[in-house]
Amino acid sequence: MDITPSGQACGATVTGVDLSQPLTDEVVADIRAVWLKHHVLAFPDQNLTDDDLERFTLYFGPFGEDPFIAPIPGREHIIAVQRDAGETAPLFAENWHTDWSFQEHPPAGTCLYGITIPPEGGDTLFADQHAAFEAMPDDLRARLDGKMAIHSAKNAYAPEGMYGEKDAGRSMDIRPSEDAKATQLHPVIRDHPETGRTGIYGTVGYIAGIDGLAERDALPLLMELYAWQTQDRFVYRHKWQPGMLLMWDNRSVLHKATGGYEGDDRLLHRTTIGAYRQAG
Repeated sequence: MDITPSGQACGATVTGVDLSQPLTDEVVADIRAVWLKHHVLAFPDQNLTDDDLERFTLYFGPFGEDPFIAPIPGREHIIAVQRDAGETAPLFAENWHTDWSFQEHPPAGTCLYGITIPPEGGDTLFADQHAAFEAMPDDLRARLDGKMAIHSAKNAYAPEGMYGEKDAGRSMDIRPSEDAKATQLHPVIRDHPETGRTGIYGTVGYIAGIDGLAERDALPLLMELYAWQTQDRFVYRHKWQPGMLLMWDNRSVLHKATGGYEGDDRLLHRTTIGAYRQAG
């Protein structure tokens, strides 16, 4: 197994391993260590079935729960991230976020396998939130330290949200719900549960406010944090290839989709790795 760092803020490419075959415990442990170090891993030139994708996901934790998006037919834990060539709806997941942070136990990671990849565009951006925290000015850090963010899916998946009842002409099977208005508290600054490294968790969007602060005080603080944590110096730009599997650590990075492939189909299959549970 060979590891090639991206040379950017985070991310690495892994070659020399065939993910269509069962992996030994030693290889899985090696991949986990590299994943925790680099936060985003790309495995090019893989030929995976949905069974292979599910088996790989389960090496790193239980399946996470994917709300508001229907799974593909015949599967419970795989969703299609797709966009048809003629689609005109706003791009899916084009705002910075970490997956499903509004859950009580958000997923540790996400796996995304490229099936139909346009020749241009469609890069995925990742922002390293450990690096963003470590470079954060003392003043901003002091104002965020100990704060609990109010996470909610309402802006995206409530009936009146971005992907709600007025969202039409989309190839993805998104199912808005009143359940999206529920809230969950998570620390803005927290230690990674496996590595202990401190980082920023989440961003405005899924963060709807800060516990104990009035909206007039919380929103400017969240926007200041957003401007800090998404700077180019913290970002890795991932370029896709057909047959590439990408896995990322939702506890360490934010991510967002980009466009630039109008007139081309795009299809990827996605699973989530459930929350890490400390043994014992």
